[in-house]
Parts: sequence; C-alpha cells; structure tokens
Amino acid sequence: MPNDTQSSHPLLSCTDRLAVGWQDFLILFGRILLGWIFMQSAWRKFGDMPAFIKSSLTDRGVPVAYGDLLGYIAAPAEFIGGVCILLGLATRYAAILTFVFIIIATLIGHRYWDFTGAQYRAQHTQFWKNVSMMGGQVLLFVTAGGRFSLDALLRRK
Repeated sequence: MPNDTQSSHPLLSCTDRLAVGWQDFLILFGRILLGWIFMQSAWRKFGDMPAFIKSSLTDRGVPVAYGDLLGYIAAPAEFIGGVCILLGLATRYAAILTFVFIIIATLIGHRYWDFTGAQYRAQHTQFWKNVSMMGGQVLLFVTAGGRFSLDALLRRK
C-alpha cells in the first residue's frame, strides 16, 4: 500500500521523499516499538500473575472475582497482541485488541483524578502516555503491517 501523498504545502514537503522511500522500513520499525512494550509488559505479568492481579487490579478497586478473570485474560491478550504487531501478523486485529486492552488498563490503572500531588502528576502522565499509544494503534490499524510483515508474506501466497 504505497503512500506517495505530498504534504499540505510544497514548503512542508521536504520529508515526503524520505517518508515514501523508507515507508516499509519505518512501518516495521514502528511495529517493533509498539509490539515490544506489550510483549515485555505481559512477560512480567506471566512471571508473577498473583502479584499482578493484586497490585494492578484488586488493589485498584477491581473486585477479586473479576480481578482474577481480567488478569488471566489481560496478560495473554497483551502478549499475543504484541507478538502479532511485532511480526505483522493479523496486524489490524492486533491493533484493535491492543487498543481495547489500553482503554481498559488505562481506566483501571491510571485514574489520575483519584489522586493528589506527586501521584496525581505520575498517573496523569501515564494516562496521557496510554492515550498516545492508542493513537499508535489507530495508525497501525490504518497502515496495517506494511511490506515487511507476515501479513504481506501470506497475502502473496
């Protein structure tokens, strides 16, 4: 899916050739960056699932019964979504999965409006960091995996 669209004005088009020429590599690079954070985060959860459930879910107000369920759904979803994004496999579905994951994780874990002082600032930063990651998932949904992806490889066969 080549994109040779020019910028809005000729004075702002200096990077167009770079973006078009390196598009497939840049999509791959972006997928690696986006996928890695989910994979490594999920891997930590797998390492001590009870601690993750307690500190990230039940200690933050999720009822214990739902905390266990969410914990055992969230970690695999996060890991599988990250791997799929990194490899470019079912990329659009993985972008949707991780987008939904980010929404739920953000609303459970980064409710900055419940805090004051330093905790408020830290949670506010984490909340908006997650919103920006959601933007990355939207862009990934639009671009798909690019030429250097398993999606592209499977499409050719």
